[in-house]
Amino acid sequence: MEFKLTDSQREYVDAVRALAQKDFKPRALSYMDGTFPWENMKQLAEIGVLGMTVSEEFGGLGLPIFETALILEEIAKVCYPTAMAVLGEAGVQTRIIETYAPRSIRERILPRVVSGDAILAICMTEPHAGTDVANYRTNTRLGMTHARVNGVKTLISRAKEAAMFVVFTRVDDQPGRDGIGCVLIEQGTPGLEVTASYHTMGGEFLHEVRFDNVEVPLENVVLKEGGFRKLMNAFNTQRCLNPSISLGLAEGAFEEAVNYTRQRGIFGKTLTDFQGLRWKLADMYREIEAARSILYRACASANPFPDPLLAAVAKITCNEMALRVTTDAIQVHGGYGFTDEYPVSRFYRGARYGTLGGGATETLKDLIAKRILDGLDPTEGVLSLDTF
Repeated sequence: MEFKLTDSQREYVDAVRALAQKDFKPRALSYMDGTFPWENMKQLAEIGVLGMTVSEEFGGLGLPIFETALILEEIAKVCYPTAMAVLGEAGVQTRIIETYAPRSIRERILPRVVSGDAILAICMTEPHAGTDVANYRTNTRLGMTHARVNGVKTLISRAKEAAMFVVFTRVDDQPGRDGIGCVLIEQGTPGLEVTASYHTMGGEFLHEVRFDNVEVPLENVVLKEGGFRKLMNAFNTQRCLNPSISLGLAEGAFEEAVNYTRQRGIFGKTLTDFQGLRWKLADMYREIEAARSILYRACASANPFPDPLLAAVAKITCNEMALRVTTDAIQVHGGYGFTDEYPVSRFYRGARYGTLGGGATETLKDLIAKRILDGLDPTEGVLSLDTF
């Protein structure tokens, strides 16, 4: 096993880090009011980042999940809203379109994603149901040539900027999870309306989206009843990319904390002279490296989607680690850490979302426990789970 990046991986990371540190970092505070980071996105499109998961056939780089996670990590070190915007282009939305949509739709939308001209939004959560997919009420009725979509989705990122919505929907009123499919709806389609907006502590806006007899061609219904398992396989991608943002936030906070302790003077010394603070930095680094290891393992398991068990473990580990590390970074900064002018408070606010989106921590713990109870062999032990 080789525990270091290849030359090409290092090249990607260095290019994105240079751009993020030089241009994104000075602008990061300006996006906390919910302004969409269009300027950052255009710069990322110019170096190919927005097309990193799109296949070369449609103008992208076709990078594996691991490289995608590395790039998101670097962006999150300086700007959470930009990292989340890129996640929308590189995450489950793109995977669903490229894997399941007909060629005509892929040819129309994916090159625009690569160029930065099309933002994607995924619509899952409903006002009465988030994790409880079996109780989604949004429904798509199939006709002879068209389908009609009715329902409400909430807490949707990038709804006002999106060119296309990837909507989890019931198909022809089929009950339970087996009735869940997926439909693609373009912005501006009659009957689609953004009806509410909520500003988050992380800086983004989340929105409510209503579908009132929205008519789409049948080819836009990319998964019909029985598509839930395929959707969840694609969604495991999100359970590697969400924690890569958490890892980046923790690293960004850690780097700020190290620099601050080197510079801050007290009692004729710097903070680095105090053992308590040196140990705090050591613990922060230890937690980051442990979380990085399990995340990179989960990313490396993708073929084409990550192992569900490793992805769940990585997500919980990185999400919760980021909360602890960003909290400690604020403590190291003292009162300054509580202000908007110092990045560590923004890192904490971004980290707080990790355990909520892409599968809540409690839900994923149930998934892990089920896999353990169903798969652990009394003779082979942990290796019987086959996740190494």
